[in-house]
Amino acid sequence: MKKTENMPKHVGIIMDGNGRWAEERGKPRSFGHQVGATTLKELLHYIYDQGIQYVSLYAFSTENFGRDKKEVDFLMNLFVTLFKKELKSLKDLGVKVVFSGRHEPLSDTVWNAMEDLAATTKDGENGILNICLNYGGRYEIVDMTKKVVQKVLDGTLKLEEIDDKVIEDNLYQKLPPLDFVIRTSGEMRISNFMIYQAAYAEFYFPTTYFPDFKGKDFDEAILAFQNRDRRFGKNTKKKPNS
Repeated sequence: MKKTENMPKHVGIIMDGNGRWAEERGKPRSFGHQVGATTLKELLHYIYDQGIQYVSLYAFSTENFGRDKKEVDFLMNLFVTLFKKELKSLKDLGVKVVFSGRHEPLSDTVWNAMEDLAATTKDGENGILNICLNYGGRYEIVDMTKKVVQKVLDGTLKLEEIDDKVIEDNLYQKLPPLDFVIRTSGEMRISNFMIYQAAYAEFYFPTTYFPDFKGKDFDEAILAFQNRDRRFGKNTKKKPNS
C-alpha cells in the first residue's frame, strides 16, 4: 500500500480469534495462538513499512488469567519465545518496544524477557510498539490516579494543575492518542483496551480471525479509515493528526 497521506499515526490492534480459528479446524487453541504469533511478526513488519509510527497491541488482558491454566501457561511460554527471538528483529527496523500493564502476577521469566526486549530496542527511532500484557484500561486509570494523587501529597503537583496533559503523562506510556483501533474476529467491543487513549479513535471490526489477518486485510482497514470523516465533535471536517 505505502500511502502516507491521511494515515493514522497510532493504531491499536486487538488480536482476537486465535482460539476459535484453531477450533474450527479441529486443532487445539494453542495451535491458533502459535499461528497468530507468526502472523503478528509478519504483520508488524508490514505495518511499519507503511509509515505507521505507533502500534499498540492487546496481547493479554488482566481478565485473561481467568482462562484455563493450560492455555495461560502456553501463552506465557509463547510470549517468552516471541520476546527472546522473534520480535528482536524489530531492532533492525528501528522500532522501540515498550510494555503497558501490571507486573503481578507475571512470572519473573516473562517479566525478564519483557525487560530484555525493551532494553534491546530502546534506541529505536523509526517507530514504537506498545505491547499491552497483563493490561486493563480501567486498571491503567486506577494506577494513573494513584500516581497523580501521590504527587499531590508529596507537594510536587498542585491540585489545580491537574489537566489532560498530567493525566496523559502518568499513564503507563507517554504515547499519542489512538487514531484507529482494529479488532479482528467480528467482535464489536473494545474489552477494556486503552479506554482513555481511544476517546476519539475510529473503530474497525473485520470478521477475519487474527491468524488470517494479513497485509491485504490491513490495507482494507486503512482504506476504511481514510474514508472516515473525523470531526472531533465539530461540524467541519478535520484531517487526522493535524
